[in-house]
Amino acid sequence: QVQLVESEGGLVQAGGSLGLSCAASGSIRNIDAMGWYRQADGKQRELVAIIRSDGSTNYADSVKGRCTISRDNAMNMGYLQMNSLKPEDTAVYYCNFLGRAWSLRYFDVWGQGTRVTVSS
Repeated sequence: QVQLVESEGGLVQAGGSLGLSCAASGSIRNIDAMGWYRQADGKQRELVAIIRSDGSTNYADSVKGRCTISRDNAMNMGYLQMNSLKPEDTAVYYCNFLGRAWSLRYFDVWGQGTRVTVSS
């Protein structure tokens, strides 16, 4: 079974920066895509950023230019670097890995979620 563990978020002042990491463990053959999602109070979960196996990325319009998603496939790690944070970025952030286990079964797993609070 593939499992994800996220780093701790925290409290950041507006304009500040914060990096999140996500470590995957288990019987991982390959990772096809890694994404970060967030859910603010009273809102739906939304995609923040995703990186695919070919290295292509997509970012939500709300974070474009302020966030960078990256990965280290050899270490089964994913990262999200957030800069110029705004109060609107306050949410619980979740990482998501899509890939294939050594059993050849595809997996879609989520981290436990970590809270990021941006104060003004």
